[in-house]
Amino acid sequence: MFEKLEKLLKKSYSPYSYFRVAAIIVTNDGKEFPGVNVENASYSAALCAERNAIFSAVTRGYTKGDFKKLYLMVDSEKVSYPCNMCRQVFTEFFEDDMEIVCYNKLGVSKTVKVGDLCPYSFNEDDLV
Repeated sequence: MFEKLEKLLKKSYSPYSYFRVAAIIVTNDGKEFPGVNVENASYSAALCAERNAIFSAVTRGYTKGDFKKLYLMVDSEKVSYPCNMCRQVFTEFFEDDMEIVCYNKLGVSKTVKVGDLCPYSFNEDDLV
């Protein structure tokens, strides 16, 4: 998966932060959906790689519980974790025991489960 992420990272559109991110979401039926971060001069209009990949899968009919694993890579020597906006989307679509594998550009990875990454999530139960 590292090689796929490395190739995908080159497609990031990050002319403002220069912080390239690539993600690949894998569904339970084995399909892979790529995403990269896409920035905008109006910073709040940017989209993270993780959400880009997830929303692409949702657009093709996948929904909550259909996801197996998420891989992501940052163009840094440090392994970075998803932002809180992405984490909120994770709690909507992913099970707590789903793994997120985070790579740096050197191939070092750390794996974390959604429930550990989002211990006090806001979800549909909070709307009752």
